[in-house]
Amino acid sequence: MIWLVPLAALGLLASGLALAYVIGASAVLAFLVTDNARYLAILPQKVFSQISVFALLAMPLFILAGEIMNRAGVTRALIDLSMALVGRLRGGLGHVNIMTSVFFAGISGSAVADAAALSNTLVPAMRERGYSATYAGAITASSSIIGPIVPPSIILIFYGALMQTSVAALFMAGILPGLLLTGALFALNAWYAWRDDHPRLECGEAPAFGPTLVGALPALSLPLIIVGGIVFGWMTPTEAAAVAVVAALAAGTFYTGITRQGLLEALRRTATLTGSIFIILCAVAALGHLAALERIPEAIAALVADLGLGPIGFMLAMNIIFIVAGMVLDITVALALLVPLLAPVALAGGADPVHLGIVICFNLCIGLVSPPLGGCLLIVSAVTRVGYWQLARAVIPFVVLEMAVLGVIIVFPQISLVLPRAMGL
Repeated sequence: MIWLVPLAALGLLASGLALAYVIGASAVLAFLVTDNARYLAILPQKVFSQISVFALLAMPLFILAGEIMNRAGVTRALIDLSMALVGRLRGGLGHVNIMTSVFFAGISGSAVADAAALSNTLVPAMRERGYSATYAGAITASSSIIGPIVPPSIILIFYGALMQTSVAALFMAGILPGLLLTGALFALNAWYAWRDDHPRLECGEAPAFGPTLVGALPALSLPLIIVGGIVFGWMTPTEAAAVAVVAALAAGTFYTGITRQGLLEALRRTATLTGSIFIILCAVAALGHLAALERIPEAIAALVADLGLGPIGFMLAMNIIFIVAGMVLDITVALALLVPLLAPVALAGGADPVHLGIVICFNLCIGLVSPPLGGCLLIVSAVTRVGYWQLARAVIPFVVLEMAVLGVIIVFPQISLVLPRAMGL
């Protein structure tokens, strides 16, 4: 009878039903066919315990801060600063694209927001300078995944809440992997610039560094406030998120300002995103309750032992699963579905929970730019009107590079752990 569950899930998906309802309905059906219907009575309690986590309060506030900054003219200031820093190098606008993603990461923490914003601004500028549309789109999509790795990161908060892991430690752990990825993308862009003779900005075209830095300081202050406040113990992640909203409003006033309509739209967008995340959490909590009753994590651990995978082999298999999941699922859905099942097995094998969180989140982010269904690829293709499969072919070298960086992070966990340990986290 258990085969009815995946069939029902596929049928509900085909009908166009929202994913959260598909997961929830499949979970209830699974309770019935596994003769666990009597446990449905305590399901509401399990659901509320899953979402009643203090760290999750930070998520809607960070989303709101990013939405406000995105609507307040901050992107232009960050692009100007990137041009002043790296625009004069060969392939300058490619470097500017990557550098802007680093700065943008400290504001939105979202790969999708990064991809959408820079597709609208930098891709047309790169095309005017003689870059091919496919290359401009590929580097925009590839660099967008820096956002969820460098703090503040919404998905790291989500992972921390799921695994009861310190968000402050996860934030600090994401800094060096994010910078390592940035350096690797710089190197690949420099190679393409040498091979294809990409242009550089001339002295008169790049803005002066001093005035540009002063103009960008309000935008740059946001990640400093968030990370500094959390790391030095002045604020909890939730308090830092609330301060970030106030700082975003202040920065928005410094730039073009945010209108009343823009603020209402930011609030509406935040409510929509937060609601969608929490309803998915509720649905996945039902599946998690059933997995605990059926002892699925223990069964996976036993399977790993029977196959003789060992910690390294299981980590490799888990990475493949998460990359594939990132291609077809929303990151929050993939985290909520897979982390409670697979992460405990990895932790039992000796993995560090903070390092594991960085590896999993990095992994899922690579899925966002991997064909055939990478979410960021779809967004860049839609905004730039570059053919999807044309863009998918162009992004493959970047995906291979990002997988290589992930491999380095897996093999050398101290890259993730050195800063949290140095800060006593």
